Amino acid sequence: MAVAAETNTQELIDKLNAAYEKAHLNYEDNFWATKMALKGNSSDALAASKTAYETFLGDPVNLRAVRQALEAAKAGKEQLSEQQEKVLRIMERTFGCYILEDPAAAALKEKINSLEAGLSQSRNTMSLGYTDPASGEFRKASSVQLRNTMRVSDDEATRKACYEGVRGIGPFVSEQFVEIVKQRNKLARLLGFEDFYDYKVTAAEGFGKTRLFEILDDLEAKTRPIMAAARQRLAQDKGAAALEPWNMSYALAGDTEKAQDPYFPFEQAVDVWARTFGALGIEYSGATMTLDLCDRDGKYSNGFCHWPQVAWRKPDGAFVPSRANFTSLATPSQVGSGKTALVTLLHEGGHAAHFANIDQPSPFFSQERAPTSVAYAETQSMFLDAFAHDAAWLGRYALSRGGEVMPWNIIADGYAATQPYDVFALRAMIAVPYFEKALYELPEAELTPERLLALADEVETHVQGGLSPRPLLSVPHPLSDESSCYYHGYVLAEMAVRQTRAFFKSKYGKLVDNPAIGKELCEGYWRPGNGAMFLDLVERLTAKPLAADDWVHDLERPLEAVLREEEADYKEAVAAGPAIKHGQPVDLKMRVRLVHGDEVIADSETDGGLAGACDKFKAWVDKTYLAEQPKSA
Repeated sequence: MAVAAETNTQELIDKLNAAYEKAHLNYEDNFWATKMALKGNSSDALAASKTAYETFLGDPVNLRAVRQALEAAKAGKEQLSEQQEKVLRIMERTFGCYILEDPAAAALKEKINSLEAGLSQSRNTMSLGYTDPASGEFRKASSVQLRNTMRVSDDEATRKACYEGVRGIGPFVSEQFVEIVKQRNKLARLLGFEDFYDYKVTAAEGFGKTRLFEILDDLEAKTRPIMAAARQRLAQDKGAAALEPWNMSYALAGDTEKAQDPYFPFEQAVDVWARTFGALGIEYSGATMTLDLCDRDGKYSNGFCHWPQVAWRKPDGAFVPSRANFTSLATPSQVGSGKTALVTLLHEGGHAAHFANIDQPSPFFSQERAPTSVAYAETQSMFLDAFAHDAAWLGRYALSRGGEVMPWNIIADGYAATQPYDVFALRAMIAVPYFEKALYELPEAELTPERLLALADEVETHVQGGLSPRPLLSVPHPLSDESSCYYHGYVLAEMAVRQTRAFFKSKYGKLVDNPAIGKELCEGYWRPGNGAMFLDLVERLTAKPLAADDWVHDLERPLEAVLREEEADYKEAVAAGPAIKHGQPVDLKMRVRLVHGDEVIADSETDGGLAGACDKFKAWVDKTYLAEQPKSA
């Protein structure tokens, strides 16, 4: 998929833009079909389209053509406009992340693609579930369903069975994954990097593994004593058994999760998400979004949002709106699934808002993989999913099916149950990059399925203080090329989220239902795309360099102070109500399609706008999942 170098500069840019769009669209359409287990999906087609996409990005002819155009301008042989130079620079940076000039490296990458496609297909067909301790019967369940049951089931034997079920993912994937790790490291070293982690982080963030772990090691050291104190407190409050991996989630949220559940009805989640974003002034610039929200057999076991069509502005000034595919894994009748689905909507909807609003003169600025910073992308989604934990948001949007607001005592109980243990989430996040770092640093002779499983346990124990409720090998990110050596981005992003929230609170006094927030996010974070560096964007918006200060401050706040502030926000929220009431029209400047695999449930274009599509989706959920469920709290 090379582009001839003898064309003039604008022709070169146009051809590269068109070739990128075509390759990206074909790959992402196959990715969606495969991950959603749609009719006619093909792992071979996915592997072939992925290879074609990466062949285009990694073709040295394209890089040479871009560099020749830049060199010609430097030598005075051709005059470049400021916009043309800007586009050529992002193309040079992008191609530089993927060039495999060595034929052996290119062949090895194609082999890795096939291995990854095979592992993905195997994982999708895994018979995952748990053995019911009461009946001895095997009950099929996704990893999300297993973790949800661990959070809410009153029966410890059931929780332990679910933990053993999700832990079974590791042995299932280990043999195939070990071979992939070997080949990934071989590729990275052919390209001159220390190992695959060093290769991936350098491409995505612009700095290497050594610098990354200087940041993470500092964070790990500063939060280790906080974690130790939190584990000790949990054991004192709930008993030593609360530290067992199958009990920890229940001990932290079991009671409060059930108490909150009536105020997060799944069938209303899309409406709540839309009104939340509408009141923040967030728009999607004419995008089309397809949402597949409910779990089913064969469906990929992680929420995500991808963009087959990326947003950009053509040379003639015409804006190309994005087309997004968005999935979550809800079982509407299961306790806790409504809140999980809503948080996923806020999170993935944040990604979609970010990429829908990139307004740059090439689709290369909307490339979701390297050179787009992982931390930059995740800051946008994590900033928005944090609203679901704010009393100022809960007092407006957490309503039962009968319209009752979640009572303050339930919210306060939730803070009391979780705020002293927030450090556990931080430690769970950093465990993934520490695991991948250790994995890719293993000598090849030690890379066996047995050593892989043991290493995962060792890292969990060292970083999290014991085995984790979410076993490291059940985390899907390390298995897939796109998201491998990626999880550190969540850590850096959380730093940016805390800093950005603190800045907005200082500037405006409130976040929820504040339309200035969406405008500032759009102008400060979203429009530039990957044409600006993550650390520069954070400093430009918040007026200070990225640091862990605000995160550490939040972890160290006494519970009593948190409760005082949140109760005041809650009372104000209940008195005011949401800025956009239920039933009022919401215009996110976006077409929304709600689907379940191949079935189209609702479409805002044909079903009376977004509010009408939400009503139709609610009726489908009621009929499909909730026919025998109570309709009020």
